Amino acid sequence: MAVDRQTNEGNMRQPVAIPLSDAAAWKRALTCRRPVLAHLNADTTWLLQLPYPSSAPGPNGRTHFNILVDPWLRGPQSDVASWFSTQWHVVPPSIETMDELNSLLAQLEDTKREAGESAIDVVVISHEFTDHCHQATLLELPKRTPVFATDKAADLIRSWSHFESVVTVAAFPSAQHDSSLQHSLGHALLPRWVGIGRVVTEGNALYYHSAVLIAFALNDRDLGQGSTAEAVVYSPHGVRASDLGCIKESGIRALALLHGLHNVRIWMTKQLNLGALNGLEAVRASGARYWIATHDETKLGGGLISWFLQRTAYTLRDAVQSEEVRLAMQHCQTPTGESKTEIEPGYDFIELASGECLVLEGG
Repeated sequence: MAVDRQTNEGNMRQPVAIPLSDAAAWKRALTCRRPVLAHLNADTTWLLQLPYPSSAPGPNGRTHFNILVDPWLRGPQSDVASWFSTQWHVVPPSIETMDELNSLLAQLEDTKREAGESAIDVVVISHEFTDHCHQATLLELPKRTPVFATDKAADLIRSWSHFESVVTVAAFPSAQHDSSLQHSLGHALLPRWVGIGRVVTEGNALYYHSAVLIAFALNDRDLGQGSTAEAVVYSPHGVRASDLGCIKESGIRALALLHGLHNVRIWMTKQLNLGALNGLEAVRASGARYWIATHDETKLGGGLISWFLQRTAYTLRDAVQSEEVRLAMQHCQTPTGESKTEIEPGYDFIELASGECLVLEGG
């Protein structure tokens, strides 16, 4: 049975997390006809399961369209060279191979998987860094699996000459005249009710402080004008909060924001993960119902860069208290020094462990 847990952030109550090891509970979650988000490792590998709308049933009795995000399962990851940067998972991934994942998904949907067939419909890659774009894991997927990747990641994946279709994720909103959701986010390799785009900072399109937008219209056939569109906003390194305003303006309802809590930087040079303080601003700007922590695994690191990495492991309570102090100092401080400010979250916050999933309710 799923266990309802309390966060360590005061009175905020977490939604119900379901262990993937409980196949019956996971299968029941899929009958809710709402998106199911599963955390496959302790870092930032996700499976998003979208129920096919009744007006657009899935092929061969399939009930869910499966999107795999930033897969890195077993083995180390290394950027530039092993002497420069190598990392290992500290928490073992809940699923170690693509074949294991395919078998589980086939069992959940009671479908027979043909040899070489994958239950993964699309892969989304947010960055070229190998903890997001892990070659060994990706090459376990069939060649015909469509891959949607950001600019540099798409170029890297094409260089492997493995996948038949590698699509560079387009900027959202579209700069072209036709600004419909179908034009901005849709693609021939996706169902017409699913779209994928990338929210970027103007003039900084290749930088990794951005967000991937996975949009879907579960109650309509097309992701077009007038559709009831929702989205999962995935920003593992964080994104400038003001850049997320385009989501509301487009009419899309942000269902979940995936954004980390930890502030990670390279000493005296570069900010990597923007952390919880930025996350507070981002979740408000997006209007997301859920804030789900991601990319916060403290991995085992080696190589030159490991000596320069600095991490501040915030909790949500740390971030909220810091925000309350800041606002009190700016606007709301009484003569006695007591703050009048209380931040009432309009979202549910949850940290899913490796091997847990969550039904993303609407409303």
